[in-house]
Amino acid sequence: MPNAKKTKVQDPMAIQTLGDPRVKSPLLRIRGSEDDEYDCSGVFVEDACRILIDVEMAEVRNQWKNGHEPESFEAAGPRRMIFFDPVKVKAAILTAGGLCPGLNDVIRSLVLTMHFRYGVRNIFGIRYGYQGLVPRFGHDLIELTPGYVSDIHQFGGSVLSSSRGMYDVPEMVDALERLNISVLFTIGGDGTLRGASRIVEEIGRRNLKIAVVGVPKTIDNDINLVARSFGFETAVATAAEVIKAAHTEALGAPWGIGVVKLMGRESGFIAATASLAQGEANYVLIPESDFDFDGPGGLLAELENRLKNRGHAVIVVAEGAGQKFFQSQPEAFDASGNRKQGDIGRYLCDRVREYFQAKNVEINLKYMDPSYLIRSQPANATDRVYCGFLGQKAVHAAMAGKTNLVIGTWNNHYVHVPIPKAVASRKKVHTDGVLWRSVLEATGQPPLAAEA
Repeated sequence: MPNAKKTKVQDPMAIQTLGDPRVKSPLLRIRGSEDDEYDCSGVFVEDACRILIDVEMAEVRNQWKNGHEPESFEAAGPRRMIFFDPVKVKAAILTAGGLCPGLNDVIRSLVLTMHFRYGVRNIFGIRYGYQGLVPRFGHDLIELTPGYVSDIHQFGGSVLSSSRGMYDVPEMVDALERLNISVLFTIGGDGTLRGASRIVEEIGRRNLKIAVVGVPKTIDNDINLVARSFGFETAVATAAEVIKAAHTEALGAPWGIGVVKLMGRESGFIAATASLAQGEANYVLIPESDFDFDGPGGLLAELENRLKNRGHAVIVVAEGAGQKFFQSQPEAFDASGNRKQGDIGRYLCDRVREYFQAKNVEINLKYMDPSYLIRSQPANATDRVYCGFLGQKAVHAAMAGKTNLVIGTWNNHYVHVPIPKAVASRKKVHTDGVLWRSVLEATGQPPLAAEA
């Protein structure tokens, strides 16, 4: 609608920059002539290249009709002009939070892109997350070279190791200053990104020229405004194999029940997606969908009916499901600021055993919690490719002097997401959305909450 008058408002998705980019990118020598034309679909990306957030035509039309430009992300990718002189750059990489498939792949991509594409020769790994920036812990830096990272993608975990928790921000920025770091890459989830944003604020107060760029890591896939975090595909594939094993165990005994607890502190993406992938779960319990144990429509009565009719059942439960049953426990938090949760997997098993024991019915229940097995897996092929892209885009953003952002995907495009926006809330499974409705159709499970 070209005739609509757009309202000029501050862009909520604007990306912070350290200053005007005045250095010609070394990629010009690799990719083509300095006089080559370029646009959003070419080799180089302009800041004016934007990716719509909401692509539904009705919403886009409504925004234009009301005189507003539809919200959009800045496109990720290499810039023709960059902020840092690569010869003078000293970069640092850290991994924080829990382990996740693909950490080594991202580290490898960051190092290879900086070394071979930009000519950066001073790249260091900070050990044990943010703890590595605190002198009293005495963690040495690791010099990261192409040789060092050549085959790390074959292994799970992180060659830099990890830790949870945030430390004194001024003390950590002091460390960055002493080390003369100009680019910091933080690989982690919600807590890691919050920490990165606090570091950016302190850097700004000191008027330093240090770029901080995040790469979204969380198995739970719950980072806001990021379509998929790396490691999720591997987690789903591994979890599906565990569900298959639970189904085999349930079939192998009379009144057999297989219970699988999967990651998902506040969002049930792994439980829902893995259950769809394997197609053998009969009940899927996630944080976003309430359920009860007791009553005619509760889980226990439904489970009894299923066992009478089919002789076996498989229950998949996300770790954050059913936390209302632990409200009497004192509130506590882990080092990352996450609320410590009750063990819904073991609680569920206890309730099932008690229920059937009271009815003098013998059941055969097998409980599986593969959380650490899944976290420590090497990334599968799909995640490896994705990690490579994320690392490349993160380097392009940092070298252009962009900061306080996380690299994400949205509508099949790589984009820059402001960290404050990414951590403003957690992404959730919509109980009226396609994913959860597909789970309900696949399992046939009825509403399991008393009020449903």
